[in-house]
Amino acid sequence: MQDQRLLNEFERAILSEILLNPLTYDEICDDINASDFSFELHAHMFRAFGALKLKNLSITSELVCEEMQKSLPKVTIDDITLIQRSLPIGKVDDYIRQVKEHSIKQKLIMLSNHIREQSIRDEVYAAQILSEAEKKIYELGMNTYQEDFKTLDIVAQSTMQLIIDNKRKMGAVKGIDTGFRELNIATTGFNAGELVIIGARPSMGKTALILSMALKAISAEKGVAFFSLEMPSEQIMLRMISARSRIPLQVLRSGDMSDKEIENLQMAMNDIVEHKNFYIDDNPHLTLNGLRSKLRKLKNKDSSISIVFIDYLQLMSEVKGMRESARHEIVSEISRGLKLLARELDMPIIALSQLNRSLDSRDDKRPILSDLRESGAIEQDADIILFLYRDEVYKERESKQRIARARSAKNRGDNNQEIEEPYKAPPKEEAELIIAKNRNGETKTVNVYFSKRYTLFEDKDEDKDMARAESVRYDDGAMPNF
Repeated sequence: MQDQRLLNEFERAILSEILLNPLTYDEICDDINASDFSFELHAHMFRAFGALKLKNLSITSELVCEEMQKSLPKVTIDDITLIQRSLPIGKVDDYIRQVKEHSIKQKLIMLSNHIREQSIRDEVYAAQILSEAEKKIYELGMNTYQEDFKTLDIVAQSTMQLIIDNKRKMGAVKGIDTGFRELNIATTGFNAGELVIIGARPSMGKTALILSMALKAISAEKGVAFFSLEMPSEQIMLRMISARSRIPLQVLRSGDMSDKEIENLQMAMNDIVEHKNFYIDDNPHLTLNGLRSKLRKLKNKDSSISIVFIDYLQLMSEVKGMRESARHEIVSEISRGLKLLARELDMPIIALSQLNRSLDSRDDKRPILSDLRESGAIEQDADIILFLYRDEVYKERESKQRIARARSAKNRGDNNQEIEEPYKAPPKEEAELIIAKNRNGETKTVNVYFSKRYTLFEDKDEDKDMARAESVRYDDGAMPNF
């Protein structure tokens, strides 16, 4: 710890610099604030500087004294004059660095003491303490290290390098392959720092879609972090195996498999486990701070981690015992936090989102931006918003409703009522990926294929692979790529 006498001199030197040259306040206040000063008199003086600036008044000894006396009545003009005489003998930046360093350490000591006090209280949950500690440390780090402005020549150099890189990659995906050619063209792939939201109504296949994208990513040797808040990791693995082996998911669940299917199952399992950089977290109580902590640790452990998937955003929660907020406020905080985390870790984050049920009452049930649940913050923070739509879902649902109404009428004695055969979607059905927001590109609809048997989405370009896969048996022993 620094000697208190030296610290006192450093703080006085900073204040003296501002009193002697008030124009330096604007630059100095970017690097330090009143809470960084250890001595009460110095903190009050720095606040007085800020108050005078807000009132568009000059920073003079007399006005500073008057302003300080509002909160510290015993202050006199002699106190101000004495500090003003503490002429800095070195660069003020050096004094600021020393004071800031001491301030951060003091705040860390206070935080550690607070953690200790909370930890010995039986009524406080450990998860709550961890979450609060992580949040405060993160905030302390964010408020401590700030980047300076960039001049146009610096920005021009980095932009030119970006253009050169884009030209070199012309025709190739700039970011991470989405798994769908037209989507890649419209978005250039999922790019570092982007927050991508994928919204759909229940039963549309949201989880299957991001699993298809995740499998495409690991086939390109990209590390994947997959957070599943809705289903356990074993269910995620079943879907991956079904997609890889082309064995229907229902068959895997029932266990009624032929010898050939068991062989294909083993081949698929061996292929999947070879990808050591696919990580699944199925904690249903994941919080934003927990996500941030886990991703930082994972990134340090495995530098190949390049993309994050979250299933789904609205299931992320506050820790039990913390204050209750309106749901839209919590989602707003999560949405903004995910965007900041994507930028901090320099990788895309793909998060699923619920849609309002009101869209089911419309004639055209294709989602629009206002259908996003708690849509304001999500729409603002996301770089890309995709909606997944399958017309076959509504055809099957409407068929069931008609059958139910017909049976009810027949039970009431209407013998003329005919009951139709249940509608069944084709094995391979068309689905729409609606690009509703694209911060750096066009908005359009991309048509893809969905195979419900294997819970797998594929590009139209992969039609031949899908047709070949329908037999499941693969006499040649080969299996299609992800």
